[in-house]
Amino acid sequence: MADALTNTAENLTLDWILGVGTPTRPTAPLKVALVTANGTDTAAGTEVTGGSYARQNLAVAAAVGGATSNSADLVWTGMPAATVVGVEIWDSAGTPVRLWYGPLSDSRAVAAGDELRLTAGSLDLSIS
Repeated sequence: MADALTNTAENLTLDWILGVGTPTRPTAPLKVALVTANGTDTAAGTEVTGGSYARQNLAVAAAVGGATSNSADLVWTGMPAATVVGVEIWDSAGTPVRLWYGPLSDSRAVAAGDELRLTAGSLDLSIS
């Protein structure tokens, strides 16, 4: 998901790098949400609901060359019937903040009760 930071995340990053104000680090752990319609810089996508769906914790390795990826499989079990077209990354604040978004390379249709898995290394994150 190159250059898919939300405006909120872009502002936090710039303020941190430039030493402007006191930007607050997003509340950990970061969570990965699945969406059936992709969002934009300013608007969230349509998140999957139903079944046993819940956002999953994101684990990543240190960035190298301006990029990183998920260091562990992301697994959603007991999915509702849906076509998943993208992902979003949110923090864990009491009122969660959306930080990143992007489409999957291929949408995934799941039937009720199915499992959806993004294997380690398949969710690429970069700033370019």
